[in-house]
Amino acid sequence: MILRRDIFQAIADPTRRAILVLLASQTITAGAIADNFDGARSTISKHIQILTECGLVESNQLGREIYYQIKIDKMKEIDLWMDQLRLIWEARFDNLDNYITKIQNDKNYGKNRKS
Repeated sequence: MILRRDIFQAIADPTRRAILVLLASQTITAGAIADNFDGARSTISKHIQILTECGLVESNQLGREIYYQIKIDKMKEIDLWMDQLRLIWEARFDNLDNYITKIQNDKNYGKNRKS
């Protein structure tokens, strides 16, 4: 059975998100990535494998070392999804802000309320 990795499953894990942050600024080896975490190297290697399988990270071999780098085009998929959510939440906050402003401006608000 072949598992298909999803980019959203990959970024659900805080360690994998931290790895992506590391790779956003530089191309580095698995060992250099693992040096930034307290976990076992095999655990970090599994996280890198998951990121690679879902296409967020790619590897390039230079000599005996394998260097990992982030794939910006796949990160754009996440950004597009986040933009959709951002628009929804901004509209909700705008509606809430309008409602609060209306209540604050309503001179009769609270005058007829029983104590």
